[in-house]
Amino acid sequence: MRFDFSIAAALTALVGAVSGQGDFSPPSYPSPWMNGGNGWQEAYAKAQKFVSQLTLLEKINLTTGVGWEGESCVGNTGSIPRLNFRGLCLQDSPLGVRDTDVNSAFPAGLNAAATWSKQLMKLRGNAMGMEHRGKGVDMQLGPVAGPLGRTPEGGRNWEGFSPDPVLTGVAMQQTIQGIQDAGVIACAKHYIMNEQEHYRESTGTTKFAYSANVDDKTMHELYLWPFADAIRAGVGAVMCSYNQINNSYGSQNSYTLNHLLKNELDFQGVVVSDWWAQHTGVASALAGLDMTMAGDQKLASGNTYWGSNLTAAVLNGTIPQWRLDDMVVRIMSAYYKVGRDKARVPVNFNSWTLETDSYQHPEAKEDFTQVNWHVDVQGNHAALIREIGGASTVLLKNTNHALPLKKPKSIAVIGEDAHDNPGGPNSCSDRGCDIGTLAMGWGSGTANFPYLIAPVTALRAQAAGDHTKFANVSNNYDLAAVTAAVTGAEAAIVFVNANSGEDYITVDGNQGDRNNLTLWGNGDALVSYVASLNPNTIVVLHTVGAVIVEEHKNNPNVTAILWAGLPGQESGNAITDVLYGDVNPQAKTVFTWGKSREDYGVDVMYKNTADPPQLDFSEGVFIDYRHFDAAGIEPSYEFGYGLSYTSFSYSHLQVNKEFAWPYVPIKGHTKTAPTFGKIDYNFSHAEFPTGFHAVHDYVYPYLVGPVPTGLPQNWPAGSKDSNPQPLLAAGGAPGGNSGLYDVLYTVSARVTNTGSRRGTEIAQLYISLGGPSDPKIVLRGFDDLTLAPGQSGTFAYQITRRDISNWDPVTQNWVINHYPKTVHVGASSRNLPLSAALH
Repeated sequence: MRFDFSIAAALTALVGAVSGQGDFSPPSYPSPWMNGGNGWQEAYAKAQKFVSQLTLLEKINLTTGVGWEGESCVGNTGSIPRLNFRGLCLQDSPLGVRDTDVNSAFPAGLNAAATWSKQLMKLRGNAMGMEHRGKGVDMQLGPVAGPLGRTPEGGRNWEGFSPDPVLTGVAMQQTIQGIQDAGVIACAKHYIMNEQEHYRESTGTTKFAYSANVDDKTMHELYLWPFADAIRAGVGAVMCSYNQINNSYGSQNSYTLNHLLKNELDFQGVVVSDWWAQHTGVASALAGLDMTMAGDQKLASGNTYWGSNLTAAVLNGTIPQWRLDDMVVRIMSAYYKVGRDKARVPVNFNSWTLETDSYQHPEAKEDFTQVNWHVDVQGNHAALIREIGGASTVLLKNTNHALPLKKPKSIAVIGEDAHDNPGGPNSCSDRGCDIGTLAMGWGSGTANFPYLIAPVTALRAQAAGDHTKFANVSNNYDLAAVTAAVTGAEAAIVFVNANSGEDYITVDGNQGDRNNLTLWGNGDALVSYVASLNPNTIVVLHTVGAVIVEEHKNNPNVTAILWAGLPGQESGNAITDVLYGDVNPQAKTVFTWGKSREDYGVDVMYKNTADPPQLDFSEGVFIDYRHFDAAGIEPSYEFGYGLSYTSFSYSHLQVNKEFAWPYVPIKGHTKTAPTFGKIDYNFSHAEFPTGFHAVHDYVYPYLVGPVPTGLPQNWPAGSKDSNPQPLLAAGGAPGGNSGLYDVLYTVSARVTNTGSRRGTEIAQLYISLGGPSDPKIVLRGFDDLTLAPGQSGTFAYQITRRDISNWDPVTQNWVINHYPKTVHVGASSRNLPLSAALH
């Protein structure tokens, strides 16, 4: 390990050098300290009591990971043996417990959003939380609001929910509540502007990660919006991203961490770095980082920016005690808020092996012992996974009532995507391949499948029960076999996919981000070929997002198209439920389907032209349907679109204005920064104890050399100031000024099932904000209504001040402008039969 006090100065110089290439992130200091309000009071009190008894080294241990493969979890903090407090266990992923066994593989976030069901979103979160809890995990690394989904090619879009901030915000709230109700800390990530995989970190051709350059209005109205919802939901942790924001790294960006997150949004929890996303020691601490992961500077380096260096920085006065204490109190407040002190069980798995016995410290190959207890945490979650899989399948096309199938005489199931991976569903590490049916993307946002029901398995069983002649072909290129199978079949079902993931794995030439929006594995040609032979061709899409389907949409022999997304372990059963009508589709697409790649107006930066690469978000808030509407582009399928096996009508729109007090900007100051306990400033007491055995490459808080003294203290102005600080006018409560959430209008409409089947309709509410720089419409509310034939139900939504406000960069607050505002209600973003003015 080494001391790295010079790095902060180098990074400061770098920001100055590149500021002319893009936007500049203004400094904001000091880092706000916890106040323990708004639902955090009890947790804060417990945390203060716990932290007050800790020594300096014990405090440092809770802020710093022990290094890659240092302990059992993907991320592990140091422990406090004196108090019998083991280190915290942080574990992926947003769709299940990563790197273990006898766990569930849930549908991806994209699928959860496609249900448009708050109940299913929360149930999914709670089930995942219970599985993490059962494995001994303290913090689940999810859910995801970054990437939001600026570009459809973005590699990790599927881990999140939707490019619409409101839909993503609701999904974040529900998922977080579900996870934390299970007694596990949820970690909202990746904060912020982490919208592509290319250049997210330094590469062989660039020294620095890309800078996402964004204006203040776009930040607030688009990318920050769902994180505000996460904080309002009480999320315990936020993970900062790899990239830079306006030429300052996410892990040390004082504006995004101190100003926006901890001050304006009043975040009370812990800010944790993504793995090796930290680039400085002192600078990141002063800028608002509270915990560093994995703790070492680079994978298994043994060096650290914190650990011993943070100890030295406190001892020599570079880091004030109040800042260290605030880090630790935030960590422990998140711990107590979700009841970890009551819900904790020992960690009973090991991320680095599925063997029962192995090394407790794998990187060092030390302490060979039992590391896996193979605890089954699946419960009855398979039923929920199957339900979400069906409820998230979007019926995009259904001509001539091709679906549902009714005991056809014969079917042909075509495509590799319908079949099993011959090596098994987990044969590719972190799902880093595209072999067999696709049920999750690749990267750290994955989990091992306990099993994977391939579509062909479920469809074959259905056919056997129906006495339907069954044929299948798994080779997308064996056209002779395809011809024999589909010719004369009553229905030909073609399964195709498109995959993506994280940048550390490249699949078929795609380094995380997709290279294009076409189907993989000759998929487009396969669909066209089958349709040329069979007039009842049904296409099922397992994709990570939008693909170009206009040709298939317009092909009269393609009678049905379904998007099944990434449905998890029950994939085959879920799609069979929909194809045969056991489940009536309710899902609506959570992204826009363009007719060409160029329709989207934005793209991934595949080749850099500067170092750092400058990624300018010049489109502002106009992504996905907002862009299509503004540019007058007709999509193949619009945002919010989805068919059912029944039909619905909308009527009787009513708007009632509610009483609300005027919006009051927050004024006043914080209290003085508190400290907890006393620091022993005797350097010798912070050294390794005599005879202590240090595990190789393990990160410790003990000093490993002389404490630097007499160094220049040219840290940002105000960064060590513990005096009361002014509150922001737009802040004062979780998610921002509480007045933003005052109800101004109540809107209701009647939805009637006009068809012959029981079904669920997703009623959607959009608002036209009216300004010349506003999108045509923006989603603001939705609900799912399950109705019997002929039955009517009431869709209702309470419009808040936030819903009709814009961010004003001049006053640094939300304002309702004078432009006329209109509410619209209907079945999709381009099917809105009801509208009314908001007076």
